Amino acid sequence: MTQPVCRICSEPVSEQFSSNILNKYPVKYFQCSICGYVQTETPFWLEEAYTNSINDSDTGVMMRSLWHRNVASTLIYLFFDKNGKFLDYGGGYGVFVRLMRDIGFDYYWQDKYTKNFFAQGFELSENKYTHVDFLTCFEAFEHFTEPRKELENLLDISRNILLSTEFIPDPIPHPNNWWYYAMEHGQHIGFFQEKTFEYLAKKYNLNFYTNGHNIHLLTEKQFPLSSFKWLTKFSKIISPLIKTRMDSLTSKDSEAMKASL
Repeated sequence: MTQPVCRICSEPVSEQFSSNILNKYPVKYFQCSICGYVQTETPFWLEEAYTNSINDSDTGVMMRSLWHRNVASTLIYLFFDKNGKFLDYGGGYGVFVRLMRDIGFDYYWQDKYTKNFFAQGFELSENKYTHVDFLTCFEAFEHFTEPRKELENLLDISRNILLSTEFIPDPIPHPNNWWYYAMEHGQHIGFFQEKTFEYLAKKYNLNFYTNGHNIHLLTEKQFPLSSFKWLTKFSKIISPLIKTRMDSLTSKDSEAMKASL
């Protein structure tokens, strides 16, 4: 049997435990001792797992979108070009893009697998990916079958990536003691530690910032390490202030959509 290797750094991985996916498939989980990445065996069940691209048990979509809006708007306004062009990669139903455009950011949507309900008219095709100043990719990295290749694809679009995924604790928890394994729907197949992203940042010559839990930034920019944690913590207060200083695109977008009918 071929020795499995890490999907991040290609080093050998060691089996940690086995558990049932979709309540019926026994699946092995492995960890890399070099970068800390935890992965399932080759995910043969994904076609069944993605009957719906967003699983039915994910009741936190709206709450996360509001929090991601607060964090992204704060970061962009304070550290990036607020008048630039932005892309939400794997944008789901388009809620986040609509929220960001409502503030006044020129945000666009992309998702190969999910229908766009709330950001219609603001899809961005691959041939228009150039000149994206800042990219967001929320709750997607744990789904990637080839995470390093996917990251390289994202870096071809922008070298500034705000992403969300839960850090797996160290030592890694028992399968019944960590909700983010999400074995009931089978879509989460890879899990990151802080040192996993530190490895990737070094490999691609980027800086890495994190709140230590679930939201992270890979970027060419440099700023004090404490700034990211501070901004994510207080973004709920800062974001409404930013909205008062921006020109909302809500009405302008509505007129544009009417004109296109």
